[in-house]
Amino acid sequence: MAATSSKPSFVELYTPKLLTVLREGYGLASFKADAISGLTVAIVALPLSMAIAIASGVTPDRGLYTSIIGGFIVSALGGSRFQIGGPAGAFIVLVAACVAQHGVDGLLLATFLSGLMLAAVGLLGLGTFIKYIPYPVTVGFTAGIAVIIFASQIKDLLGLTLANEPGPLLPKLEALAGAWPSASPAAIAVTAVTIGLILLLRRLRPHWPAFIIAVAIAAVGVAVLGAPVETIGTRFGGIPQVLPLPRLPAISWEKFGAVLPNALSFTLLGCIESLLSAVVADSMTGRRHRSNGELVAQGLANMASPLFGGFCVTGNIARTATNVRSGARGPISGMLHATFLLFFMLAAAPLASYIPLAALAGVLAVVAWNMAEKHEFATLIRASRGDAVVLLVTFLLVIFVDLSTGIVAGFVVSALLFLHRMAQSVAIETGMPMMEEDRADTVNGNGRKPYDAVPAMDPDVVVVRISGAFFFGAAAAVGAALDRVGVAPKTYVVDLSAVSLLDSTGAATLEGFVRKANRQGVAVFIVGATRAVRRTLLIHGIKRPRVRFAASVSEAVAAGHARAERAGPAI
Repeated sequence: MAATSSKPSFVELYTPKLLTVLREGYGLASFKADAISGLTVAIVALPLSMAIAIASGVTPDRGLYTSIIGGFIVSALGGSRFQIGGPAGAFIVLVAACVAQHGVDGLLLATFLSGLMLAAVGLLGLGTFIKYIPYPVTVGFTAGIAVIIFASQIKDLLGLTLANEPGPLLPKLEALAGAWPSASPAAIAVTAVTIGLILLLRRLRPHWPAFIIAVAIAAVGVAVLGAPVETIGTRFGGIPQVLPLPRLPAISWEKFGAVLPNALSFTLLGCIESLLSAVVADSMTGRRHRSNGELVAQGLANMASPLFGGFCVTGNIARTATNVRSGARGPISGMLHATFLLFFMLAAAPLASYIPLAALAGVLAVVAWNMAEKHEFATLIRASRGDAVVLLVTFLLVIFVDLSTGIVAGFVVSALLFLHRMAQSVAIETGMPMMEEDRADTVNGNGRKPYDAVPAMDPDVVVVRISGAFFFGAAAAVGAALDRVGVAPKTYVVDLSAVSLLDSTGAATLEGFVRKANRQGVAVFIVGATRAVRRTLLIHGIKRPRVRFAASVSEAVAAGHARAERAGPAI
């Protein structure tokens, strides 16, 4: 009898992955692996947390509080096994704007309200809708944030003296250009050494913590040589060696209304960033996160962080990927990462006073370069006129207006373009009725063959047929279905003959399926792709030798069997 699947209960949907891992059996070997990965991530997070805090307009200790408190709660209560929470570069623009408008107290209140909203989004089951954000919008706002982050670091990169640095990009660049005569050769040298060491270590020793090594060498060099550059100690007076006691941020109805737009922006970006990071972890490990449970944990983390003086917490893609690559087994790795950071702060806070701000700016310059998703940006520009328009609208509005406007505008333009594409698709198929009438078995002649059950039971070749418009709205559902197809076959045959439209998000989903199959040594044949669909596939890297194209399903199946025969029986 086939097993029947029932809808999961509320408790099952919001059970932290920590409990799931413990129920599966968690031993000493797993703890050792999590301890090593947690230490590795903590070493990466230490300079980044301080750098992001400084770039956001607050003191570096607040970045550490955010990683310690927020990171622990995200891992302990979240819906992802491998998510690492903390301050993220994507929030620098929003946090700096909030601090400039409402001060640190306003930032703490906005973060707390954002936590309430994130938890509500998760409890209402709205996290699923975040998956409908189109791929060009994600790439566009990420690239825009990267540009703004880099522009915000030019002052410290060059050691410029600038009393009031404007927020908008063009006035900022104009003011920085006017301050060029005050550039510090020592700061420029520290920047060059820091960036050079990071790039060199990543090429020669990719598994070493390049950020903290480069920052430590820069700090030692500045201290030994007595270089005239600004440090954490000279600007902020150092970092406290104690975690502050929790207290509620100052709340008033007037302040509540003033920071509400900032809280909404934090919530929108927090949903996108945290779930995007969880999806990246899923693609690296083959596991699946629970999006709504993850958002509830993110909300609780953002409610707790400002109680201790921290600010916005979100899942961080780079630190999460580092966690996975370091051999993490579960959420305890993220909890230990927060614990190690607390130890570093308590034991080594005085040493942080010697860290040059130019070195931290160099770290963020590398982060911005990596965030820019340059290859994906260029791919979308070439993919289609529609995707290029969405990408550029989002990118330019994020740079010259603000983040929320860019995301909303990109989503609206994507929806309009989709409606236009659907209208064109319906126009082409006007000769086909919406619902076909029943037909007699003899309508195509009397030469019908009996049903052949062999193809459906074939252990070597699995045929997957996708029909309809494969666009960003359907990509999440199709991706989930593809993950459930087949059990270790030798060949997949993907029939796209009934796919009338394929956009970049759909192509990215197929590329992920192909990448997973290639990693497992499974051949993939693409059948029936129209010229437009095939062009989109090729632009996104779905081409030989990763896949093979066939004229018909029967031809692809025959080729798959021939491949299986050459490979021989499994041992």
